[in-house]
Amino acid sequence: MEARLEGVRLERGGRTVLDIPALTLGRSRATAILGPNGAGKTSLLRLLAGLERPTAGRVLLDGAPAAEARGRVGFAFQQATFLRGSVRWNLELGLRLRGVPRAERGERVRAAAELCGVAGLLERDALRLSGGEAQRANLARALALGAELLLLDEPLSGLDGPSREALLADLPAILEGAGATVVLVTHDREEALLLAQELVLLLDGRVAAHGPAGEVFRRPPTRAAAAFLGYTVVGELAVRPGALRVGPGAAEFGLRVTRVVDLGTGLAVEGFIGATAARAWLRDGSAAPAPGEEVMVSAAAEAVVRFAADGRLVG
Repeated sequence: MEARLEGVRLERGGRTVLDIPALTLGRSRATAILGPNGAGKTSLLRLLAGLERPTAGRVLLDGAPAAEARGRVGFAFQQATFLRGSVRWNLELGLRLRGVPRAERGERVRAAAELCGVAGLLERDALRLSGGEAQRANLARALALGAELLLLDEPLSGLDGPSREALLADLPAILEGAGATVVLVTHDREEALLLAQELVLLLDGRVAAHGPAGEVFRRPPTRAAAAFLGYTVVGELAVRPGALRVGPGAAEFGLRVTRVVDLGTGLAVEGFIGATAARAWLRDGSAAPAPGEEVMVSAAAEAVVRFAADGRLVG
């Protein structure tokens, strides 16, 4: 399914939440909407789901207004909320409301539960699931609808480390198995790159970048986009996350050390390049600098992008 926004503006309480002149989603199987809290990510999902109408403009799903295509959309909300009853009963509820026959309901729920790894939990009390189990059941409930457009709002939100890692590892196969166009919201760069082929970066309700996920990350179009994506931005240059090393290289900077920290995979030197907070990895066997020292740090040429005075990418 293709989703298209045309001249969309969404306002609440006199404040502009979204301002999107044009945006087309669905060219890739999965698209991540990435951005900080308050950027308008969930509001964009609600417009796509037909749960909210824009103040101006149109939201179209395969050419039809989103409000008229709600039956073709599945939405997994950020909070996995269930009613009293079994997991099976909760997964079947949306299908019952849509008039799906009993036998078909059972088959859809079984297939979705197996795909999401909760087939063994169908008779469990839905209110007694762990966080990871609840998120998987939440996904299964949306998948059981057989929607052409699947909307996921922060699918890994609130999970502890092991649960998050397990679901993150399984999600690509789950989304592939759904056979639907997927649009997912996240504020986490890693999640976006692991789960989606296409990336939309939202900043202050506007599309700051849109394109293949890896390309957007490697070549952020503006200084503001680079900063959100974790680049170390120093004047007209920005260095890719994790690319700074202590010692000489293609692009060199002076770093004033505040501390050296053992991150398990190596020693990181933290401090400031001018007024910019930065972290550089210490090369194996190198002596650790002391707080207050000034050391040279650098990055390979391919890890550095350059911006013009107006903040736009050069080249």
